[in-house]
Amino acid sequence: MHKRCYISAVTSSPPPPPGDDPTAEPDRWVPLHQLFRAMDDEIGEVYALRGIHGVRPRFAYPLIRLAHTGPLTIRELAASLDRSHSALSQTLTAMRREGLIDSAPGDEDARTRRITLTERGRALVPFLEAEWRATKAVVAELDDELPHPLSEAALALARALQRRSMKERILDHLDEPSS
Repeated sequence: MHKRCYISAVTSSPPPPPGDDPTAEPDRWVPLHQLFRAMDDEIGEVYALRGIHGVRPRFAYPLIRLAHTGPLTIRELAASLDRSHSALSQTLTAMRREGLIDSAPGDEDARTRRITLTERGRALVPFLEAEWRATKAVVAELDDELPHPLSEAALALARALQRRSMKERILDHLDEPSS
């Protein structure tokens, strides 16, 4: 089995070009985003090893939720997953393309659409639930291996933002060009 090199993904970056381009220098959280993408890609590889194609890891959450709740509107599903309506709409469009969900006019308001699982989507749920549980166990295992658990860091970050929001912090640092 081939081993993925996570270290190079988060430690090597090309030198920034000279000039005033603020995007030329990578920000501190690029390694974290790269790690999350790499881990997500590996979840997708698990799907492929099980013969599941066209299904992205981000589909699991809404598929599992719909299996347990039954049909929901996009707004209801977004709220139950704590996702934005627009982000979920994009995911649902991709899921519809893969034949995992369908939609029908709402019972009370024909302008709303109720999202339902297709036969293919429903058939995947038992595997997706097992993968979800396995991934949760792996995340806990990784968190326990870290000298400073990421779950604790996330809670500390949330507390820091409760004290002073991201918006307030940006405004404190914002040096707007004069017109």
